Amino acid sequence: MTTRRPPAAARVAARLTMRMLAASWRVRTVHEERWRAVYDTGRPHVFMCWHEAMLPLLWRHRGQGIAIVVSEALEGDYLVDFAGSIGYRAVRGSSHRGAMRALLGAVKELRAGHSVAFTPDGPTGPHRQVKPGVVAAAQRGEAVIVPLHADAGRAWRLRSWDRMMIPKPFAPVRIAYGQPFVVAAGKAGLSQGVERARAGLEDAFRMAAWPEDGATPTG
Repeated sequence: MTTRRPPAAARVAARLTMRMLAASWRVRTVHEERWRAVYDTGRPHVFMCWHEAMLPLLWRHRGQGIAIVVSEALEGDYLVDFAGSIGYRAVRGSSHRGAMRALLGAVKELRAGHSVAFTPDGPTGPHRQVKPGVVAAAQRGEAVIVPLHADAGRAWRLRSWDRMMIPKPFAPVRIAYGQPFVVAAGKAGLSQGVERARAGLEDAFRMAAWPEDGATPTG
């Protein structure tokens, strides 16, 4: 059975609604200088974040010519629409469909001097578990990995595997950057890189978290 793609009008409406919502958020950052130090060198880097935090992070780093690795599934179309409208390029693929093509596409972007954004637990989970693809891409592309996370004082949480966060209108949003690192060569370097990725995401998650959960579940 062929999955029907959403009508063009629906995709345009969703994209415009998302941009209006994101423009209302009140964003502040924690340790942004860690990323800035990498950015100022001009070295390609890999943004690494949990799938749940994508929306505010995409908004924060819009217009920087970053390529994002996006699922080939239906929901990936909406993400590509929104991300494309704010200056991102898409590398399509996932752990289930087009995985090797996505990995090679990401490495190609990095070797060309561009930066790439990955969600190491996407597109279908398990929730907050690092898959090695993001680390392997950074290793092959000789790029710096920058872990980061976002949280909001008021947000909706989808009833999906990732509990996707959508900050509410005018919500305060906190974005935190973990310590950047480089993946050493070989299998040992890859294994160590996966562990550093987990630790970096945990650090960013801790720094971004609000004292109390203000998120409201939705269907």
